Amino acid sequence: MGDRGEDVNSNQLLPRCTGDSQLDAAACLWLRLDQNPRTRAQIENLLLDGKNKELRERLCRRMSFGTAGLRSAMGAGFSCINDLTVIQTTQGMYRYLARCFPDLKERGLVIGYDTRSQLSSGCSSKRLAKLAAAVFLGKGVPVFLFSRYVPTPFVPYAVQKLRAVAGVMITASHNRKEDNGYKVYWENGAQIVSPHDKEILKCVEESAEPWNHSWNDNLADTSLFTKDPLEEICTVYMEDLKNICFYRELNTKTSLKFVHTSFHGVGHDYVQSAFRIFGFQPPIPVPEQMDPDPDFSTVKCPNPEEGESVLELSLRLAEKEGARVVVATDPDADRLAVAEILDNGRWKVFTGNELAALLGWWMFTCWKENNQRKLDVKDIYMLATTVSSKILSAIALKEGFNFEETLPGFKWIGNRVKELLDDGKDVLFAFEESIGFMCGTAVLDKDGVSAAVVTAELASYLQEKNLTLVQQLANIYERYGYHISKTSYFICHDPATIKRIFERLRNFGSPKQYPEFCGSYRVLHIRDITTGYDTSRHDTKCVLPLSKNSQMITFTFENGCVATLRTSGTEPKIKYYAEMCGSPTQSDKSLLEEGLKKLIEALVENFLEPSKNGLVWRSA
Repeated sequence: MGDRGEDVNSNQLLPRCTGDSQLDAAACLWLRLDQNPRTRAQIENLLLDGKNKELRERLCRRMSFGTAGLRSAMGAGFSCINDLTVIQTTQGMYRYLARCFPDLKERGLVIGYDTRSQLSSGCSSKRLAKLAAAVFLGKGVPVFLFSRYVPTPFVPYAVQKLRAVAGVMITASHNRKEDNGYKVYWENGAQIVSPHDKEILKCVEESAEPWNHSWNDNLADTSLFTKDPLEEICTVYMEDLKNICFYRELNTKTSLKFVHTSFHGVGHDYVQSAFRIFGFQPPIPVPEQMDPDPDFSTVKCPNPEEGESVLELSLRLAEKEGARVVVATDPDADRLAVAEILDNGRWKVFTGNELAALLGWWMFTCWKENNQRKLDVKDIYMLATTVSSKILSAIALKEGFNFEETLPGFKWIGNRVKELLDDGKDVLFAFEESIGFMCGTAVLDKDGVSAAVVTAELASYLQEKNLTLVQQLANIYERYGYHISKTSYFICHDPATIKRIFERLRNFGSPKQYPEFCGSYRVLHIRDITTGYDTSRHDTKCVLPLSKNSQMITFTFENGCVATLRTSGTEPKIKYYAEMCGSPTQSDKSLLEEGLKKLIEALVENFLEPSKNGLVWRSA
């Protein structure tokens, strides 16, 4: 752990020695560096209780940047989110940014935070943000620190608007209440990718010793270098929303009612404002969930992607108020779930792929009708991640615009969108299947606030045509081909089991041989992002960047199904994504659904072997 080899008398610092020299050194280092009495006490108590296994998990490894930055449980230890690890990470950030940007002290950086907190460790997103700010303020670097909680998209938006060199958002988004995270954006307004993530972690190891001023969270309130961007960013963000509002007059007259839940997070005020900007009456808030609550007291899981079970309060309120559409932003308001009531009184909760079909169609339709710059359709782009539906590809093929795939995670989308914009192209829409949407390019990240109000305008427009969202989705599939997808996951807490499952697929029957069949289904192509192997290409080399630290294999089957198995970047899960891509001439939806169902059964049984591997299935 960076300074672990320093000459420290462990017997003077440890309540008892563990007999494990590496662990003893790590515990010594922790107790010497940590100034938070609650997290110090957690380690001291674990030492007294002889909990060596837990101590090793907490102290003998450091967090690494995944698809969503650093994420872990709040609590003591180098592998957790706490005061010390946030200070160390931010010091590493300072060292790296100072090396990359000679004008760091002129441009500064942006810091935002959500409303998470934990009593047992004394950690809160606001406190962690102030400690991160202190690291830079003590070095004379201006910090644009939001004075209150904001949606995650406001940080990358502010980075670009304020010309800052970088941004940090303290959030764990939709993760369980015990977690928190540290998300980093580069000067281009997109999440960091390699080599920045690896270089920052190298600098963290070089700066493990907290600087004297780094613990002074009061600096955020007293330093002349602190600037509050809240009012300015809120104003210009809402102004920029007008660029993706096309039917404001219609919105002001609509009889549609909307219910919004912010899932105990940050979204309420910002979604209310966005609806006003678009000319709508503000959506009806779910009173039990509109105010921040770090315990997420009304839901088992603060993730609107989980569907109807976690949307219970909002659906019941909508029925009571006569609202046809529910929009749900996750706790940091960067993702969006949508539900619509059907004629039979039941609710349709749209998947991320279905909502993307609607929003992608809508953004292109509005562009066609409002193409004031007279751009050629060949300069228009939409993007999606590799595990998302191919519906945008089908629309692009028919309409003449461009479609591109990226690796999973909006960091890949954001950086690619910036490249396209710099090349003079226009990007209308991008998405990932886990209900992350980017409407327009004001924010180079997923944004639940803008997606919520764009969805409302789409619903308002369709009502004028006597159509529902469900009916329009059917129209889209009839025109461009049915895309039937299914996504779910298995829980697996054992990394060795996960590795064994994927290595078996790379050595299926004999060494270095991938499966040719999955049950009775013939495999046409295999793309392994982990190893860079792609049989669909003549040189078998994958064109997408390698992802060596995670597992991901995509199988394209002869029957037209595409299925991907991958590990989660933030949770102990093996996810599967499967889609049957029909052509416009294949009108029998039930036949496609049955084919997909049977293929998934074969995929799970033959490739994942849940019974043998002790996997726990979360059936979507």
